[in-house]
Amino acid sequence: MTTKYFICLFSLLSSLMFSQEFNISGKIIDANKTPIAYANVVIYNSDSTVLKGVITNESGIFEINHIVNGNYTLKISFLGFENYLQEVKLNEDISLGDIILKENIEELDGVKIIAKRPTVNRMVDRLVFNVENSTLSNNNVLDVLKHTPGVLVNNGEITIKQSVPTIYINDRRVHLSSSEIQQLLEGTSATNIKSIEVITSPPAKYEAEGGSVLNIITTKNIIAGYNGSVFGNYKQGSEYPKYSAGTSHFFKTKKLNSYINYSISPRKDYRDNDEFVNFIDNNQVSSSWETDFKRTRETANQNINANFDYQFNDNNSLGFSTNMLIAPRKKTQTHVNSTTDVFSSNKTLDSTFITKNKLVDETFNFAFTLDYLHKFKKAGEKLSISTHYTTYDFSSFQNVDTDYLFPDKSLIRNNKFQTFSSQVIKLYTGQLDYELPLNDNSAVFETGFKISNINSESVLNQFNFENDAFEKDALNSDTFLYDETNYAAYLSYSQDWNSWSLKLGLRTELTDIKGNSISTNTKNDSKYEKFFPSFYVLHTLNDKNEIYFNYNKRIFRPRYNQLNPFKYFLNDNAYLTGDPNLKPQIDDVFTLGYTFNQKYTFEAYYRYENTPAIEIVFQDNESNLLKIINSNIDRSISYGLDFTTYTPVVNNWNLYVLSSIFYYDNQFFALESNNELFNTEQWSLYAQIINYFSFLKDKSLTADVSYLYISSVADGTSNVSERSSFDINLRKTLWNNRASISIGIIDMFNNQNFNQETKYLNQDILLKSGLENRLLTFGFNYKFGNFRLHTNKKEIENNERNRLN
Repeated sequence: MTTKYFICLFSLLSSLMFSQEFNISGKIIDANKTPIAYANVVIYNSDSTVLKGVITNESGIFEINHIVNGNYTLKISFLGFENYLQEVKLNEDISLGDIILKENIEELDGVKIIAKRPTVNRMVDRLVFNVENSTLSNNNVLDVLKHTPGVLVNNGEITIKQSVPTIYINDRRVHLSSSEIQQLLEGTSATNIKSIEVITSPPAKYEAEGGSVLNIITTKNIIAGYNGSVFGNYKQGSEYPKYSAGTSHFFKTKKLNSYINYSISPRKDYRDNDEFVNFIDNNQVSSSWETDFKRTRETANQNINANFDYQFNDNNSLGFSTNMLIAPRKKTQTHVNSTTDVFSSNKTLDSTFITKNKLVDETFNFAFTLDYLHKFKKAGEKLSISTHYTTYDFSSFQNVDTDYLFPDKSLIRNNKFQTFSSQVIKLYTGQLDYELPLNDNSAVFETGFKISNINSESVLNQFNFENDAFEKDALNSDTFLYDETNYAAYLSYSQDWNSWSLKLGLRTELTDIKGNSISTNTKNDSKYEKFFPSFYVLHTLNDKNEIYFNYNKRIFRPRYNQLNPFKYFLNDNAYLTGDPNLKPQIDDVFTLGYTFNQKYTFEAYYRYENTPAIEIVFQDNESNLLKIINSNIDRSISYGLDFTTYTPVVNNWNLYVLSSIFYYDNQFFALESNNELFNTEQWSLYAQIINYFSFLKDKSLTADVSYLYISSVADGTSNVSERSSFDINLRKTLWNNRASISIGIIDMFNNQNFNQETKYLNQDILLKSGLENRLLTFGFNYKFGNFRLHTNKKEIENNERNRLN
């Protein structure tokens, strides 16, 4: 009897052992480490019959459960990529880690691509907004950024968490001013945009300079041939029209990829400000100034971007990139007419002065980069070497003529002066990066170093009109020489497990600065070394829920024009000045986030900014002057809670919501009040809602309806009033998606203008801003040649170029 029980038990255990079930999992990514959502993953039996199959989620992760032990074939497939096959011997749970799919080298004729809804993927160190072939791909790049989770585009500025991000394209930095970047992105079609990476806390590989990063990833070409496009945009404001137009061309052979883009943005911008200043003596208003300020600025910036890649073989390639900005003198002019009424303490008109300011600028900004990439035999292992050179040449002429009048408008006196200024900057950099996959590609080690040198010469000559002749003002003329060398090195390690992702990094930078003011013989030599750690962890709770935390340290070095110590007079009673002893700003940023149901993300953050360098307007109550001073404030603290969602409501209607409630506390030294320590602090809110509608059977007609609200915000030493904007845009694609036209209106109810108040201690300034915010817009885009090809467009990367403007 015992023997029978033993035999039965042995048989049962054997059966259980031989029929035990296991799981197999992994993560599907492309060569750029971008997750591939909705890829097919199939398990085949030894007789080639299908056993089981799943698709990857929006993070590229798959898991196939309840498979009995045995030998199988794993097949992964996705449109545009080569099939992936792997033999699997299953006798335990297996995690395959990251699986890299290779792109197809041939294009499938006759495949019709249907526009889809953009998707959002959360990675350990960034958020990826996938827009390829989506309803947004017929827009320009700036329009796509307006719809990107966590990004706010408003009033001529792109911000993330109340700070201006650094813009990259294919990990190549765009080094232009905020307004120039907007014109460039507005004149660039989004047809070839694959995704937007929102990196609120950049890892060690990125420059320590700056806050968050926006990395725009373009799709890659797949067959030889030619394509091109022309595009244009027209905006009509209350006073002047604004245009942008350009053309892009891409040509690929077996080994050579070439891309060139040219755009021009002729425009006039009008501003009508009212400014009120109460000058204070012994806590009483001694004089009041009321100024009506009208400015017209004409520009016609031209951008040329080109890139050439030569593939020697599968493992070696050489690339050359250039970015050129030309702002010609004839088309870069500013006219300012202002009338200031001066009142006594009892509000009686004492006098009036009328100022006419004519400003003519010219800028040549040329950048060149040479890249070499070597791929080793081991998949994913690579070495890249980059050298860069920038020459920046800026010159400006200013003529200021002021008439001082009695209350009866009779002339008291006239004052004239002229200013000639220039800045020439040379920038040289060299960089090496190495990447090594480990542990069957589930881990990656990265390291690299960089050296850069900046040499700047700034010249200011002011001439006063005396006895019918201009004489040089030696007190307000100077030459400032600045030389900076920066050495940087970094290490980074990342690893993925079934439900966890971890990334660690450390970057160190040594900076050597030499500044010299020739007229005052003032020298500033300094050297400092900083360490910038970064830490990221992400935990996938299940297919729909994730939680993540990250920390990093960042630096903001002063812009070159902030370091110039001389006074640049805007008129007789206001001047701008810098400080060669400005300290760099150091930030510590902590972020904790949770994504629910793959659609709703809540993110809490805390940021401490140490010694920020900002531009502050102070009133000199003794001399009745306005001083615009570049100065370090003591510190800024901000924290808040953000919410984003990008979700379908019903068929043909999608919704995007971005909201943030945050607290800002700026602590600064009141330079005109015995350096007393003072605070401006406030809780604030911004919210953006965008509705996406598609019409017609082929969804070729789309409409975007959006509303933006920003409450009152603390900004440096000032408080800015609330503002809002209601926008509508209609777009129709034509001729099998070869062309598109659009019409829309921005800020329909003209609520974007704001008041800026600086009122504390003995400071009392109110600015009422009036801009051309309400705009009627028209746009078109036409693609020719083999328009299914994709560009290899790149942009220049060098952190230091961002400090030119």
